[in-house]
Amino acid sequence: MSTHSLFRQLAFGLLATLVGLTAMPTVSMAQARPIRLIVPYAPGGPIDVTARVLAERVKDTLGTVIIENRPGGGGNIGVDAIAKAAPDGLTIGIAALATHAINPWLYSKMPFNVATDFAPITQMVRVPNVLVINADTATRLGIGNLADLIKYAKANPGRLNYGSGGNGSGGHLAGEMFKARAGIFAVHIPYNGGNPAQLALLSGQVDFNFDNLATAAANIKAGKLKALAVTTAQRSPALPDVEPVSDTFQGFAVDTWWGLVAPAGTPRDVVAKLNQAFVTALNSPEARSRFGALMAEPVPTTAEQFGSLMSSELSKYEKAVKASGAKVD
Repeated sequence: MSTHSLFRQLAFGLLATLVGLTAMPTVSMAQARPIRLIVPYAPGGPIDVTARVLAERVKDTLGTVIIENRPGGGGNIGVDAIAKAAPDGLTIGIAALATHAINPWLYSKMPFNVATDFAPITQMVRVPNVLVINADTATRLGIGNLADLIKYAKANPGRLNYGSGGNGSGGHLAGEMFKARAGIFAVHIPYNGGNPAQLALLSGQVDFNFDNLATAAANIKAGKLKALAVTTAQRSPALPDVEPVSDTFQGFAVDTWWGLVAPAGTPRDVVAKLNQAFVTALNSPEARSRFGALMAEPVPTTAEQFGSLMSSELSKYEKAVKASGAKVD
């Protein structure tokens, strides 16, 4: 081999090596970039806890998932950040009953469009709501079940009241839907959040609430609250002896749910990869155990199934919010 040929071969080899070295960090960085999971509520609540459980479970398949809490505006601030993120699969977030079914009808102006600005990934959980009455009130009024409550309310119109975490909250709308189906009247008393509403119920300031089972469970077990009915379509495994409202009023179902979405335009193969990883995590024994402690049932779905749920819930709550007259300006 001539000196010239040898020099040229070495030069080409060195160039190829440099090109390879230049390309390697790009591939490595792309694989190592963490996924940001936006939770539109404050740390510590059930939604935040379940997101952190799943983030830990998917790290082997998706890499690091960083939880970013963006509370405020009834969840709208965090969800808006999801909608406006780059559709590259590196930003995902939580879509919940409030943000994707209630808020669009409750708020006069929305910074995003729930029908067009998101790509569903999977539903995460379903949490039953439960109709609970103050235990002392139940004893005093002779209310032992749902039929007793309806009978008393019809015989004493306006004598009962119920509390909620505020106008347009899930508890408020569940109460209004129940009143309409039962043909009864009870005075709605809104509070500034779920905790004050529960304290009002425990102290006897209000008679009954539609509360999240995760919040009410401890006081039900302690005998301070009496569970009259769950609002899931079927009986809840957490309260197997408590009848569903749907046994009395067919089709009545008011669940609290949340799931994962990406910005609209996220490639379908990326969504499919995210779905597979999170569905596997949701089916894990650890997730079921951790979620069960929160009275939350894991509900892994296809992206299409979660999209269908959000669409049907949006339609259902349009009627409920408009009937309630609740509005946030």
